[in-house]
Amino acid sequence: MFNQKLIIGRNMLKRTAKLPLLDIDVLRTFVAIADTGNFTQAAKNLAKTPAAVSLQIKKLERILESRLLRRSARYTELTAEGEVLLQYSRKLLHLNNEAVGQFLSPALTGTLTLGVPDNVGTHILPPVLAQLAQTHPALHVDVLISTSRDLAAKLDIGQLDLALITTGFDASDASGEIIHHEQLVWAERAGGLAHTRSPLPLALANQGCAWRGSAINALEASQINYRIAYTSENCAGIEAALTADLAISPMPASSVKPPLSQLSDQTCLPELPQFAIRLLVGDSANPAVDLLADYIRGHFS
Repeated sequence: MFNQKLIIGRNMLKRTAKLPLLDIDVLRTFVAIADTGNFTQAAKNLAKTPAAVSLQIKKLERILESRLLRRSARYTELTAEGEVLLQYSRKLLHLNNEAVGQFLSPALTGTLTLGVPDNVGTHILPPVLAQLAQTHPALHVDVLISTSRDLAAKLDIGQLDLALITTGFDASDASGEIIHHEQLVWAERAGGLAHTRSPLPLALANQGCAWRGSAINALEASQINYRIAYTSENCAGIEAALTADLAISPMPASSVKPPLSQLSDQTCLPELPQFAIRLLVGDSANPAVDLLADYIRGHFS
């Protein structure tokens, strides 16, 4: 009986030894695609070429003998097998980062306070906070969602460690480090008619928003009649008005996704300027603040 168990154990070890090992870097690429829903954006976040990302996924699917992703013209979604692998991938990446962090990363603890506008936070917070939780699980972040103007004021009086604000790209009086800039465009429900109405109905954030100021200045310079039909500090509120075809709104080009679409030049609407996302760091800088600032910069690199 003992010899039989020993033989079975040896056979199991042999079969296990023949299983391929998964590459952590490939799993990181797979998770990035799952999080962004886009090969191009995942490649940008990982500082890889789209071709390299595609090659890694093909290799991963070949090793596991399973189709993991289903690609369309606009979006990439996980297959059932991909959903299963995503759970394992997150666990493996977490364990890898935790193990490496024990040797290479300082033991950072405590709580940081980060302020972000709603129109920025919804896009960058999930990947940045997930990365921080993986590498430094004892470091916590309290997030305040507010207007750029309010966040800058709170950072000045020491109520925030870091803040992200949106400004005009050429704003000479704005402080902070520009970590991202992008073109603003007019957005509307795909196939909608809101842009044909007069006065032009707008859905905007409240006073102090750089996007609001850019839109109003552009319309007034072009002598186009408009009315502010909806105001909301929440992106979901503005997008709801657009989805219902009740208004148009200025948005970053990368944020315009179905059921919304970018209005073409044929609508005769004035071109909007670029905007900037600026990183502000308070006077109480420390290794934990510097780390979070680096992770935020890395998200846009």
